[in-house]
Parts: sequence; C-alpha cells; structure tokens
Amino acid sequence: MRIAMRTAWRSFVDRLPPWTSNHRLGLALIVAASVVTVAIAFSGPSAVTLKLGPRTNLLPPWYLPVSWLHLGEWVVVPALWLMLSVGAIGMWISWRAINAGWRPRTWRLFGLGAALSVVSSLIPPLTSADVLMYAAYGRLQVLGLNPYDITPAEVFRQAYDPVLIWTERPWQDTPSVYGPVASYSQYLASVLGGENMHNTVFWLQMFTLIAFLITGFIAVKLAKDDHKLQARVVLFTVLNPLMIWGVLVGAHNEALSVVFAIAGLWFFRKHPFVAGIGIGLAGTVKVSMVFYGIAMVWGYRHDWRRLLQLVAGAALPLILAYGLWMPNALLAAQRNTGYISPGAWGAWALTAFVQVVDPGTARQIVTTLGWVLLVVVAWMLSRVLPWRLMPGQPQDANPRLDPLTITIRTTVVLCTAWLVTSPWEFSWYDLITWAPLGLLAASRLDLLMMWRGAWLSIAWVTGRALQFGDEMHIVERFLREQLNVAAQYAVLVAIVWWWWSRGHELPTVKSLMRAPWRRPAASPIEGDESVPPVAVESSG
Repeated sequence: MRIAMRTAWRSFVDRLPPWTSNHRLGLALIVAASVVTVAIAFSGPSAVTLKLGPRTNLLPPWYLPVSWLHLGEWVVVPALWLMLSVGAIGMWISWRAINAGWRPRTWRLFGLGAALSVVSSLIPPLTSADVLMYAAYGRLQVLGLNPYDITPAEVFRQAYDPVLIWTERPWQDTPSVYGPVASYSQYLASVLGGENMHNTVFWLQMFTLIAFLITGFIAVKLAKDDHKLQARVVLFTVLNPLMIWGVLVGAHNEALSVVFAIAGLWFFRKHPFVAGIGIGLAGTVKVSMVFYGIAMVWGYRHDWRRLLQLVAGAALPLILAYGLWMPNALLAAQRNTGYISPGAWGAWALTAFVQVVDPGTARQIVTTLGWVLLVVVAWMLSRVLPWRLMPGQPQDANPRLDPLTITIRTTVVLCTAWLVTSPWEFSWYDLITWAPLGLLAASRLDLLMMWRGAWLSIAWVTGRALQFGDEMHIVERFLREQLNVAAQYAVLVAIVWWWWSRGHELPTVKSLMRAPWRRPAASPIEGDESVPPVAVESSG
C-alpha cells in the first residue's frame, strides 16, 4: 500500500503543468505580493495599518498624509488575504523550480530578497500592534520604570505620555515577557526615537531588518558553495514572503533572537565557546530559543570537551542577563506559557474541555497536552526527516556523525514540533524553523511549513483589536477560528501520516536506556541514533 501511494503521488507530481516549476513566475508572484503590501501600508492608517502618531521629520516609515486617501476594511483586508495567497503560491513554485534544477546566482537572488525586505521595513507596520508595545516597554525604561512590573496603561491612565498613548489593546495592561537583550533594544529605540512613537517604531523596524538580513547572510554562508542549498536558504529566509510579512511587516523581534542562534551555528564546528555565547544571547531575547540550545548540546553529546566549552559560553550571557542584569525577566517570560490562541489547535480543544471541567482546569489540560504532543511530534519528525551532510565535511562522511549536521537537523525537529503543538502560535514564530530548514534536504516539511504559515498569516490579517463591521467580523472569525484551526490540525495529521507511512517506529526500552553520550558506530548504515537511514524525500 505504501509503495502504491508513493507511485500515485509521483504520478500526480509528474502531471503538474510546467508553470508550477517556472522560477520566473514564482519570483514574480513573490514580488507582486510585496508590492501590494507596500501599497496598502503606504496609503496610510487603516483597519490593517497602524497609527503611529505625529511625524516630526522625514524618517521612515513613510506613508501618505492621513487626509489624502482612506481605504475601507473591505478593500485592504481581502487584498492582503489575496496577497498572502499569491506570495505563498509563488514560494511553492520557486521551491519546485529549485528542486527541478533551477540554480540562480545566489547573491543576485539574495539581493532581490534584501530589496523586498528593506522596502517592507520602510512602511508602517501592518495588522499586529506588537511593535507599539515594544516601543511602550522601551519608553517605560526611559522613564525609569521596570517594564516587567509596570504596564503602559498604569502610566498613561494617570498622566499623558506622547508615546504610551499610541499603544493599542489588548496588551496595554500586560507587563513585558521579553528577555533582557530584547528589552535593551526597546530601550535603545526609545532613546533614539525620543518622545515620538513614529520615530521609535522606525528604529525598532531597523533593528528587526538588520537582524533578519544578517540571519539570511550567515545561513547562506553555512551552505558554502552548494548552489542548490544556497538557493533554498535564500528562498526560506530573506526572500520568504511569509517571513517578510510576518517578521518585517509586523516588525516582530523574532529576527533579533534567531540572528544570535544562527551566528552560534556559524562558529559551532571550530569555536564551541563562541557558539555557546551566540545561543546564550539568543536566549536573552526569547526563551523559546532553548530548543536551539538543546540541539547544540545533542550535537556535541559525544565530545565532552567541546560540550563543556559550549555550555560555558552559553552560561556567560544567561547568567549576566538573567542573574545580574534583569533577574525578574525569566519569571516574566513564563506568562506566555498559559496563553491559548484562538487561531491555534488548542482553541478547539479548549472548547471541548470546558464542557466537562471549569475554564481554568481546561486551560491547564490544553497547555499540558501541548507539551506532551511536542515530545510525540518531535519523535515522529526525528524518524522521518531526511539527513543531509552540511557542507564543509568530506562528501563521503557520515552525516549522522557530524555535530553541525546533527545540530541543525535536531533544531528543525524540536522547533517544528514546538510550533505545531503550542497552543499559542503566530506566523512570525516560524522564523526559528525556516532559517535552519533551508540547510536541509527538500522534504514534506517544506510544504507543511508553507501551508501552515500561509493560513496563520491570512488568519491574523485582522489581528488588531479593532471594531470591524459586523459582516467582516463574521468572516474573519470564521476564517481564523474555523478554517485556519482546521488547517493547523491538518498539519498535525500530515506529520502523523508521514511517520506512519515510513514505518511508524516507536521508541524501545533498549533505545531509551542507551546512554546518549555513547559513541555510535562509524558505519553510515547503522547511523548516529541507531535507526535505519531515512531516504531523502522526493523533491517533486
């Protein structure tokens, strides 16, 4: 049956029309999606474009004067829904073109992605008001207040503040959940922006843009002279329409955490102490970067000397940041663990559980179930995700014995498992998987991430806490809380089916009892985790 299904799938792929692997069409759709985004934001404040307060100079973000043009919600929202669909399709077509043999000039392709990224960072942020809260937390620090203890609303409800007054619901009464380095970037943006929300947002956008571009650049360098791998990396980072939309257009700080982790991977083979500093700094931005740290430890589990150097390097910024600089930041980050997003799989589960238990208990059940599912999905992905030796080693080397290869693959496994099982999920979180995923062989996971990211992006176009019209409210809630949630369940089902069709291997008592630090056999047949080699997925 499994062979028959593979044959049927291959036959289906082979019958796809030629335009589905036409790189020119793929790139054109990605560019078109970015153009539409920029045009909508440039038209000025609307149901999707943030209000940033008065402009006192010529600094970006740039947009038309408020009185010149006003686009209604039934213009901007459907346009963005269409734009995100077009961009995702363009990415899929470009992905297929790479698998079919298209080998673009790496830095020319990178330049196109960089150009789209830059332009997308020179317009007002769209759909998410998180960047306004970043600015607010920075403003609190400038005022001498602690953003982990004091909320923006506690200040602007008592006295007028030219920055805090422009924040939006629903997080005005929520203290910061970000790490010390993230808080410092917010403080620095507030210092540079002064008493002006528009200027502060500009600097936050620039911090995100620079980190985003550096992340893509380092990932390309990790691919070395492998042109196919370089093309994948560019497509999955700086040219990725879902990440340009989610991270840059929304000015989210995911890039600030990922850039340190990717830099750590760059130093991983030769300088484990420096690599440790990188992942330690990443953890001082967002604690979710712990998955990169676990993957690095797993990669060096057979080399205690390098492992100790790695841990020492990571401990340095973590102790300084959380132990001495902002000790309450780590406790603040725990607030995120109890949230359940209306656009995640947990929404349906919560609705079911509240029928039999009280809401508090139901939330606890859903969040606990999320952690259990994380372990289960991580196991499944570890059994099916293809192995591909990272460049820089002899071609006949066993990828299961190379620490960097193990680390990058394990990072993808853990981060993806966390993304798809967390009850609190948004499209911009996906950057932690997209960056290392480009360094792996093509697989079904590429398609699942595109599917997941497209639906999440579309679902949160109407993410601002605004009063939409009755008809729009019905449509956007149905899209986010029904169609999108169904799409996220489809991702979970697809991963289970992938694992099941590949032999549904279960962990054995012997494998669980085996010491993880035991050095594996050098034979590529036996492999690093003592599992049968997984065949590379069809890239069709």
